[in-house]
Amino acid sequence: MSNQKTPEGGRKNLKGRPGDERREQEALKGRYEPEPEPEVEAIPQPEGVTEIIETDYEIGQNNIEGVKPFPFDIHNPVFAISAISVVLFTVVTMLFPTQLEPLFVHMRDGVTGNLDWFFLLAGNVFVLLCLYLIVTPLGSVRLGGPDATPDFSLTGWFAMLFAAGMGIGLMFYGVSEPISHYQTAFGGVTLEDGVRTDWAPLGGAEGNELEARRLGMAATIFHWGLHPWGIYAVVALALALFAYNKGLPLTMRSIFYPLLGERVWGWPGHIIDILSVFATIFGLATSLGFGAEQATAGLNYLFGIPNSNMTKVILILAISGVATLSVVLGVEKGVKRLSEINMVLAFLLLLFVILVGPTAEIFRGFFGNLGTYAKELLPLSNPFGRDDDNFRQGWTAFYWAWWISWSPFVGMFIARVSRGRTVRQFLIAVLIVPSLISVLWMTALGGTAISMTIGGFSGITDAALELKLFQMLGQLPLTAITSFIGIVLVIVFFVTSSDSGSLVIDTIAAGGKVNAPVPQRIFWCSFEGLVAIALLLGGGLTALQAMAVSTGLPFTIVLLGACWAIVKGLQGERRELA
Repeated sequence: MSNQKTPEGGRKNLKGRPGDERREQEALKGRYEPEPEPEVEAIPQPEGVTEIIETDYEIGQNNIEGVKPFPFDIHNPVFAISAISVVLFTVVTMLFPTQLEPLFVHMRDGVTGNLDWFFLLAGNVFVLLCLYLIVTPLGSVRLGGPDATPDFSLTGWFAMLFAAGMGIGLMFYGVSEPISHYQTAFGGVTLEDGVRTDWAPLGGAEGNELEARRLGMAATIFHWGLHPWGIYAVVALALALFAYNKGLPLTMRSIFYPLLGERVWGWPGHIIDILSVFATIFGLATSLGFGAEQATAGLNYLFGIPNSNMTKVILILAISGVATLSVVLGVEKGVKRLSEINMVLAFLLLLFVILVGPTAEIFRGFFGNLGTYAKELLPLSNPFGRDDDNFRQGWTAFYWAWWISWSPFVGMFIARVSRGRTVRQFLIAVLIVPSLISVLWMTALGGTAISMTIGGFSGITDAALELKLFQMLGQLPLTAITSFIGIVLVIVFFVTSSDSGSLVIDTIAAGGKVNAPVPQRIFWCSFEGLVAIALLLGGGLTALQAMAVSTGLPFTIVLLGACWAIVKGLQGERRELA
């Protein structure tokens, strides 16, 4: 290792400047991309004294390249194994959907039922590591080097974290999760042969509306607060540290250089990157599947369009087509404008619910829910000695696996927009800002739904998960408009997630190259949609959940290794500054 800069020409210094509106607007929508020039990798050099890792490896040295009419630049064997596996999985699942459905159920229940403690324990490790780094001297290390300046203004950076925190999941679960936890908590504990069969969190709150509401909101915020953002923060911090401070490619394998040394460029690194591709594509497919379920339910609710598998397939194909078109046209055309509209619509929907719904109750609930979350955080985080198996395994373990499978996607986005921040600034912002936004969203939508239910309206609790949002909006003014906005939000989140996800997957499968040919991103964008279709046909939401937890399991081990690498890497930076 050395504190010397990387060889001249190997990287381009693209240091941004606070207040660059064009780049901030792109990043606000989760669509931030560096501005590469041909043949130049768009990763800035470290600025100031850093612990550069000297290696003979060059980005793309094992890649296979092709020229027009079908240019490609793929990393061998990561791309080949990942692509062939995804294609085979899609084909087999589509050919044998009925036969595979029991397998998906067994996979999901087996992983969450036997290893729920592992997911919960790992989630706690990620949060504790982030808190440890915030309060220790390691938090003073600056991403990009001691002389690096932030690429974006503080306001713009916070807004980008907000953009990263929004997605299909908040639309699907914004009403359905709080009302589900309230309902099960209110129902209390039920036993069969001495075993709990209810889905209530912790011990429930039988017959107590106020306590059931309190516990239901705490359980919801637990799933959308510090723990998921701790997972994302670990991945983002590791990627940023080893790319911007150590001079390594922007791929997951780079994180493990302190552990594996030069072997990281061989098969151990190939396996890490292949797992990253699998985790990301199945995590995205899960979200896209949920989005299709909800958008189809909304179309049926508003316009009477059949809520059938055929409708879902057509919807996924159409939206994947739009996402693919956006890859071809680039950021500036079409989808960028859609993304800007999407952010405005999300804010307007939230504001509408706050103003038209029980406004005072929502504001009181926001602060009250934060306090309840803090009180219940330790019991909900406890991986051992609990008897709320259905809640812990069916909700929490699934969520942790889903967030972990999403982490390369969200983590790489956060890493790209956070250069120039200290580790302490980075972690405080990534943990706190999106968590508070999620609390406000869940309090407004979920809290309003609970208030309606307590007031005597049973339509929300009786509806399927994907319909609960529309049932809640149906009790407010301008139902048709707000429900249509909800459908539009789901669809555009679908498009931007698919497009941005294909960028991340392609970067990994291209050996860290951020300017690989467009046809490769089209390939991944297309198969994200096809995998979602295959899983929906092969078992619906159960299949989606099964693949999320199955790919999240091995990647959890990868992230635990990344925790150790982060500490070693930051200690090296501190030594260089001493």
